Amino acid sequence: MREHELEFICQEQQDKLKDFVNLGVEFSKLKSKYKATKHGTSWQSSHLYSILWKIDSGNLLTDSEVQWLRENDLSEAKKIAQEMKKIAQEKKKIAQERSRFTQLKSKYKATQYQDSYLDSFLHQILKKLEVTERLSDSEYNWLLNNQLFETAEIFKQQESVKETHFAQLREKYQANLHSDLSLSSPLYPILQNIDAKDNLSESEINWLEQQGLNETIIIAQELEQTREFAALRYKYKVTRYEDSSPKSHLYKILKRLEFSNQLGEQDINFLKKRKLTEIIEVANEKYASTLKSKIDSGELLNESEIDWLQNNRREDIIILAQQKHFAILKRKYRLIYLSLALEPFYAIMVKLEKKERLDPKLVLQLMEEELLSPDGKIALAYYRLEAEFYEQEFHRTGNKWDIPTVSSYWRKADEPEQALKLTNLDLSQIKESKLKSAISVTRGAAFRDMDNLADAEICVKKAMEYQPESYQPCTLMAAIAHDRGDYAKRDYWYEQAIKRGAKPEDIDDERKRLFRSTKDENKRHEAAEYLLKKDSQRYAWAKSYLKKSSDNGK
Repeated sequence: MREHELEFICQEQQDKLKDFVNLGVEFSKLKSKYKATKHGTSWQSSHLYSILWKIDSGNLLTDSEVQWLRENDLSEAKKIAQEMKKIAQEKKKIAQERSRFTQLKSKYKATQYQDSYLDSFLHQILKKLEVTERLSDSEYNWLLNNQLFETAEIFKQQESVKETHFAQLREKYQANLHSDLSLSSPLYPILQNIDAKDNLSESEINWLEQQGLNETIIIAQELEQTREFAALRYKYKVTRYEDSSPKSHLYKILKRLEFSNQLGEQDINFLKKRKLTEIIEVANEKYASTLKSKIDSGELLNESEIDWLQNNRREDIIILAQQKHFAILKRKYRLIYLSLALEPFYAIMVKLEKKERLDPKLVLQLMEEELLSPDGKIALAYYRLEAEFYEQEFHRTGNKWDIPTVSSYWRKADEPEQALKLTNLDLSQIKESKLKSAISVTRGAAFRDMDNLADAEICVKKAMEYQPESYQPCTLMAAIAHDRGDYAKRDYWYEQAIKRGAKPEDIDDERKRLFRSTKDENKRHEAAEYLLKKDSQRYAWAKSYLKKSSDNGK
């Protein structure tokens, strides 16, 4: 190889090395300038160099490049890039506005005016002319003072067109009687709204009323109704219906359907005659959905709504309503944990809610499910209804033999006060000893329900005087002794009851009822021990009360 060729190659390599070094120096400067010095890679292997070079050249970064800066924790460089982008966008926007200003000056014959600043008075005027907005007197005079006569003439032409348009609108919408014919009148924008098919606001209608322009209001409202009718016809797919007047009965039906869902009999007949049965189907489906929503929100259906469902064969919704209501009633009567069939127990609860007496079959169902046990809410509701019914019968007939029955039901309804109120009688006015004894016994039982054992005993003793051979006073006296913890005396009175005709098995049942109704665990334990010592075989059932007491003590 020749000597001069070698020199050339060496020089070329030296130039490349110099460029390489210069690029490295430039990269270091860029990193320092844009606070990216932590990024330690060389300019050859780094994507950062091309990004910083673009920023320094004033070029905008792509979204992917901005994302790269974010991912590599180069927040300062990203921030600078974003600021530069914002500045560039602002510059572009200003350039576009200036260009638009220049176009407006040309369009409205104002090119001789040299001021091109965007905040100039001329720019504001030209923007108004572009949207045919009315100029103020000061703006119009400014045009004349600055010898922009052609621009002022364009404004005059616009005003002339508007005045003609205003006159046409006044004629069209019967508003010629209005005295103010200037374009600054509030009437002009109102008539423009009507013509643009915009519905009038309440304030606009009030203004028209104040000006006595009632015919204009009527026309506007008719147009509004016509548009609404067209929209409703399209929505409910009855565009084939020829009558498009808002005076049509179909318009009233569709509007009613929008708000109430339910159609009246007259509406349904109208639709059937015109073979518009699809609207009936839509209305029925909407109303059914409304009833479903009502049920889901926990509301009860009224009788007319249930009748509608039955007439339209929507048993599915009726069953849904019953199931929801049944769940509510079960919670109310504290039966939520019992697995009860919808029928007949839903019907029973509904009757109780309506304060309707139950027929014997339904009462039997309650007894079979042991739902008439003392203190049960459903039992209390049933007994209260029976007490009210028989008390009404007593007041209607005056038959005093109803008094013990009514009193018994009030006591079972856990309202012994009502029983005492009913039995507060002058028994000297009653001739029959048996009746006086029965009233005294039930009154004494009511006193016992209220833990007034002294008055209860007084009533029992009177009952014994009236009818010494009856065993009912004896069983009540036994219950009073039991409450006092005098178990020997209790057994004495039970023996007296048996002597007077009470069946031993009935007395045993009475003993069990006493145990169940005794709320004091210690008393029950004590009473159970007494019976088991007396006869462990006959009273073996009392062992369960010993166990309960022991469990509670643990």
